[in-house]
Amino acid sequence: MRNRSETILLGMPQLSLHGLSETWLLKQLGHQHWMMLASLAGQKVPSFIDERGKPVYAAFSAISIQDGDFGSVRENDELVVRSRVRRVTQTQMLSRHRLVVGGRYIGQVEMVSVFVRRGQDGGNRSVSRFVVPGLPKPEPFRSREDLPGWAAAVRAGRVSEHLGFALHQAAVGPVVAIDPCPAQDFNGAGFLYFSSFVSFVDRAEWQFARDFARTATTLRRDILFAGNLDPGETLLVGLVDRKDWHVPGDPTPGTRTLSHHCRLVRTGDNEPIAEVFTIRHIH
Repeated sequence: MRNRSETILLGMPQLSLHGLSETWLLKQLGHQHWMMLASLAGQKVPSFIDERGKPVYAAFSAISIQDGDFGSVRENDELVVRSRVRRVTQTQMLSRHRLVVGGRYIGQVEMVSVFVRRGQDGGNRSVSRFVVPGLPKPEPFRSREDLPGWAAAVRAGRVSEHLGFALHQAAVGPVVAIDPCPAQDFNGAGFLYFSSFVSFVDRAEWQFARDFARTATTLRRDILFAGNLDPGETLLVGLVDRKDWHVPGDPTPGTRTLSHHCRLVRTGDNEPIAEVFTIRHIH
């Protein structure tokens, strides 16, 4: 296990219209996760390769944002990120990041990654898991309540609902077509960046719930990744289900929320590449 703490002065790059930028935050924590993996493996900088000398990457398989209070953050606030990472299976790593501003807790982010390498064709559809040598022995997750356990249970078909949404329901709401831009939506390794998945869901939300989305900030967001795509491919964001309500006592009395389950589908072969469950605070 590795622990790390970082303090970041917040300015325009880190903020959105209504507080802390979720997209920036995920990119920052993804980088933190990657650097901590290198430290765990005894590397000064990340340099993971397979037996052929080809790059090995950390691909996120699940992410959970909890207790988000991002709307309370302002310019020149100092964000303290307290992070820890551990190995939970032969190929999976779990990091937890506690977020504090001015001594006040504003949320937690959990991230599960797997080490992967590309196949012979070099495409993003042909990645496979890889066991990286030199890491500590796994510290198994405790239960299905842990993010790795939940993700494993969903993939094995042992879970039928999440946050009040049926997992295997077909998308019946609006569908938004997305044509990812290589210069904006892909990372330096050539993969569709994990933070772009969230950006696409927010763009879809802007289409199907514009009046709510104008002032929305994220309370909870759970993402289960199932695939990627290559530059030039397109995808669809489909609204599977949606709920609008007032939640008594969660997280504060009378909080008005918008909740939805979206599915991202690769257009070329109609394969789902992510399930995204979101609870937004409507200010």
